[in-house]
Amino acid sequence: MTPFVKLLTIGILTLGLATAMTSPEYSGPEKKLYVSTGQEGTVSGIVNFEGESPKPKKIDTSSDPVCSQANPNLKTEDIVTANGALANVLIFVVNRGLEDYTFEPMLSPATLQHDGCRYVPRVMAIRVGQPLRIFNLDQTQHNTHPAPKVNPEWNQSQGIGAPAIEKAFDRPEVAIPFRDNQHPWEKAWVGVFSHPFFAVSDSSGNYRIEGLPPGTYKVVAWHESLGAKTEEVIVRPRENQVMGFNFAEDDLKRLDKSASVSN
Repeated sequence: MTPFVKLLTIGILTLGLATAMTSPEYSGPEKKLYVSTGQEGTVSGIVNFEGESPKPKKIDTSSDPVCSQANPNLKTEDIVTANGALANVLIFVVNRGLEDYTFEPMLSPATLQHDGCRYVPRVMAIRVGQPLRIFNLDQTQHNTHPAPKVNPEWNQSQGIGAPAIEKAFDRPEVAIPFRDNQHPWEKAWVGVFSHPFFAVSDSSGNYRIEGLPPGTYKVVAWHESLGAKTEEVIVRPRENQVMGFNFAEDDLKRLDKSASVSN
């Protein structure tokens, strides 16, 4: 399956989520600033991968000798597993009640880097309006080109030692693909949220979302190659609700089959 087809397939699977998060309700004028009551709870857990994980493939970086020298063993990172755990899964909550509130803005910048001719991190999440700084740490020119659906698209090159590119996104969106036109193997995904209730699973599959007002939530786990899974959870005052997610080899096969049929 070509990268374009896989991107299209994942986009179709998450279109409903993106539509919900960019609906007019998210930008209503009459909103209250959320103030902590001390009763907030937490959702945490582990994201697992069942079955045989696809082996990473070596990336041909010969088009740029600097990349070949700096990172000669560069491999694909679309599915990263370790001991049955799945990394780089974007987890976030959906709750209509949250749309009645605004939350303290995140003013400290988030960071995305070109490092070793790859994007670091592969998957990240930021707030609406939060500064995103993109750094080029390599001794070669890079290009950063996000392709959002509801935010403005932009495309900017960055030479050796150039200052950081600083951008922000005005609307929620899950999840914006980033690419480097000069190094097409470089990929990243950035989720943009109007609230602070999101996380990305680490190398051990762990995630944790804190400060949730008590209530009922849909918790969504999104992966670039395996699609999205949704569970419902009741967050009780000052309690930690444990919720795991299971992705599997069959999810990849199902998406591959769906893409083949669509062709």
